[in-house]
Amino acid sequence: MTGPGGTSKPFASSADLDEKPATLEELADGVWAYTAEGDPNVGAVVGDGCVLAVDARATPVMASAWLDELRTVTDAPVRYLVLTHYHAVRTLGASAFGAEWIVAHEGTRRLIAERGQQDFESEAGRMPRLFKGIETVPGLTWPTVTFADRMTLHLGRREVELRFFGRGHTEGDIGIWLPRERVLFAGDLVEAQAALYTGDAYHLDWMGATLDRVAALGAEALVGGRGPVARGAAVGEAVAQTREFLVVLHDAVREVVRREGSLKEAFDAAYGALKPRFGGWPIFEHCMPFNVQRLWDELAGARPRIWTAARDRAVWRELQS
Repeated sequence: MTGPGGTSKPFASSADLDEKPATLEELADGVWAYTAEGDPNVGAVVGDGCVLAVDARATPVMASAWLDELRTVTDAPVRYLVLTHYHAVRTLGASAFGAEWIVAHEGTRRLIAERGQQDFESEAGRMPRLFKGIETVPGLTWPTVTFADRMTLHLGRREVELRFFGRGHTEGDIGIWLPRERVLFAGDLVEAQAALYTGDAYHLDWMGATLDRVAALGAEALVGGRGPVARGAAVGEAVAQTREFLVVLHDAVREVVRREGSLKEAFDAAYGALKPRFGGWPIFEHCMPFNVQRLWDELAGARPRIWTAARDRAVWRELQS
């Protein structure tokens, strides 16, 4: 397929087959991030005799590689596995953890029930490298505990707050906030030096009140969904970068809708507006067709439609050609 500029574009991330080196980084005493150059980030919070893990990766095989790294710094059992949102690449490795409790927002559980299997098939086709050992996935991951707005977990003396900031990347994204350490695991609500995926998003909420609430925490360290850990001033920069991507995307597509142009015209306008700033960042090319299609639907008043493997390919053919 040929995209803007006349270059051939393999489907989504299907040609991204090179392993990314991963880094285990301590953010505060017993608070760990595991980042991998634009691949999905995960993390862990070590409490008194137990661990809270943040997200599960895409398969038990991929999760086990992360757990092997975690075991170099603690042998405490994983009591809680917290899912920042429902996407397969974040959830389907859950069985590797042996967690007593799998915790998520109630909106995440609804989405898993509504579209979890289709999302699994869609994401595995888009990002095959991240689904190493796909045959080890025992099925969909179901939260055992859900909440609506806020939940506090006590890992002995360590307090961890789970917060719903509002609709954003999906209708059920949450952050994991450590108030004493001022560390936030933001999931895909914030990216640092990585493009956004907005195929299931509520763009208007996300770029407005939702990110306002994230910024208001005043985090001193932030682990976004992808990209490096942000510290100090870089936290605000990551939030601002996320908002800028959403605003530029929104304004470009809205203008085409206003003048009654086509979906392909909206894609070309958004691609052209975003590429100079974000085009070299991870998953930009992968995300753009799905981002524009979702925003087009949102501006027409529709909630996120279910992505299937067949719909993925159809949208890609229409827009990245």
